[in-house]
Amino acid sequence: MLVCLILATCTLHIHAKKETVQKMYMFGLSASFKDSVVYITDIQEVKDVWYDTKTKFLLGRENYSSQLSQYLTEQKGQKNRTSIVMFSLDKKKLDKKLSTMKQLYTVKSKGKFDVRYLTATDFAFQTVELNFDDEDPKLIKAHRKEQLAAIKSAER
Repeated sequence: MLVCLILATCTLHIHAKKETVQKMYMFGLSASFKDSVVYITDIQEVKDVWYDTKTKFLLGRENYSSQLSQYLTEQKGQKNRTSIVMFSLDKKKLDKKLSTMKQLYTVKSKGKFDVRYLTATDFAFQTVELNFDDEDPKLIKAHRKEQLAAIKSAER
């Protein structure tokens, strides 16, 4: 009985690595080494994102950061910016991070930065579809099952 319990626990642990979560909260921040302008987005709810439950990391973070960089390049003429994405499943925790970042770039920096805010109408993150060709075949199969289940539930 103990062996069965250990095997079941190991199987659950291995299976619970990467999954789609229905919603994730995130905001972006972009700065440059060439000027003092810092862009900060509103907290946004992004649906159906990939999340690694083991490491508690958003998968495809670099794609979300690239979306912000691309927007700033194309719409604001701001090239070569370093963009990051902060994320959380809990909006209150993320709100605290956003507040900390705003304090860092406004109050604590004593006006060294020109902070510009981007609302959700200015810029919105789009869900990133990850390519699982290089991933574990079991994960690909699980992803396809999730997609099929979503299609079936939408048909009902």
